[in-house]
Amino acid sequence: MEPTYTGGDRLLVLYGAGPRPGRAHVIRLPDGPAGPRPIAVKRITRADGSGWWAERDNPREGIDSWLVGAIPREDVLGVVLARLPRPRRRR
Repeated sequence: MEPTYTGGDRLLVLYGAGPRPGRAHVIRLPDGPAGPRPIAVKRITRADGSGWWAERDNPREGIDSWLVGAIPREDVLGVVLARLPRPRRRR
C-alpha cells in the first residue's frame, strides 16, 4: 500500500467490521498458481456482485482485484483505523 503505508508501519485494525468503501482494509487474497497468497492491506473501492473490489494505492506494484477479481466478503477481515507512531528506540 505504498506510498500510504510502508514496511514496518503499525496499524490499528478493527477486525470483523463491515467493509467501508474508500478505506484501507486487511484482506485475504485468493490462492494463486504459486500457492497461498498472504494477508494484505488494500483499499476497498466498491461492492461487486461476487464480493468487494480491492485496489492498491500504487498501481505499478502488488496484487489487487484487477488481477484476482472481487474479494469475497468473508475475506475482508477488518478495516484500518489508523497508522500508529513507530516506537522510539532507547539508547
